[in-house]
Amino acid sequence: MSEYDDLCVTCGAKLSSDEIGLHKRLINRGATEFCCINCLSKRFGVTTEKLRSLIEHYRRSGCTLFD
Repeated sequence: MSEYDDLCVTCGAKLSSDEIGLHKRLINRGATEFCCINCLSKRFGVTTEKLRSLIEHYRRSGCTLFD
């Protein structure tokens, strides 16, 4: 279990570690509440596929938020 609440603050969906990392990367590294990928896609007006592609990009780039 994560040190953070593992539910999306917007819709209540269970969060993956990648979703927590993405929220930190895009919104605030110090965040303690997070949104799921679906809510983030609505917030930024992009597809979930685009966000999943960003996760892979950050992981390949060595970002430690995506171990």
